[in-house]
Amino acid sequence: MSDANNLISHLIELRSRILKALLSVLVVFLCLAYFSQDLYQWLALPLLDSMPENASMIATDVASPFFAPFKLTLVLSFFIAIPYVLYQVWGFVAPGLYRNEKKLVAPLLLSSTLLFYAGMAFAYFVVFPIAFAFFNSVAPEGVTVSTDISSYLNFVLKLFFAFGVSFEIPIAIILLCWTGVTDAKSLRAKRPYVVVGAFVVGMLLTPPDIISQTLLAIPMWILFEIGVVVGSLYAGKGRRDSDEETGTEIE
Repeated sequence: MSDANNLISHLIELRSRILKALLSVLVVFLCLAYFSQDLYQWLALPLLDSMPENASMIATDVASPFFAPFKLTLVLSFFIAIPYVLYQVWGFVAPGLYRNEKKLVAPLLLSSTLLFYAGMAFAYFVVFPIAFAFFNSVAPEGVTVSTDISSYLNFVLKLFFAFGVSFEIPIAIILLCWTGVTDAKSLRAKRPYVVVGAFVVGMLLTPPDIISQTLLAIPMWILFEIGVVVGSLYAGKGRRDSDEETGTEIE
């Protein structure tokens, strides 16, 4: 009976935290909804700046002028609310963690959020201008470049997600080293495979051009090296600390 009550209390707390997370996204969305058209205009600047003179974007669907900015605002609201969403996740899992796990997980949640934002910023300010300039420069003669606003939104959101997730590589490496799954020496030995893998991932996640692929692969390799350096400081520490705490509790 006690186990059933504990399960119900955990489910109630989980529901409460999910509702709070969704509410935070809704609040941010309501604050940004009025500026949805301006937000889309800002998102489209890298493409518009690289397009030929007198060229413009188009809307092939009747409802695209409304739904494209609406979708962008909704996704952007979630991105902005990520810190609070992660705070709710932390509040739910923290009671079940050891003391040493709490010391590591809290900074990792913060750093993973900052790295995700850094990945999106890198895509917007570095990758987009170069990639769009390249695409427009290779357009066949006589072809007018007029990108659909919905297609453009889907394209950039895919790149935002790809770069945001790719910038989480150091976090993944630190966790693997901390739990003892691998260590810095083993990862350094696999460096050639990591470099090749970074370019393969860049090819799969970016448009089919060498520029975008390279602009994703090189940061992934640099972040891998950073993760190896930092991860070497935590090699096997999580397993040892957990054993020590467990032994202390048994005593």
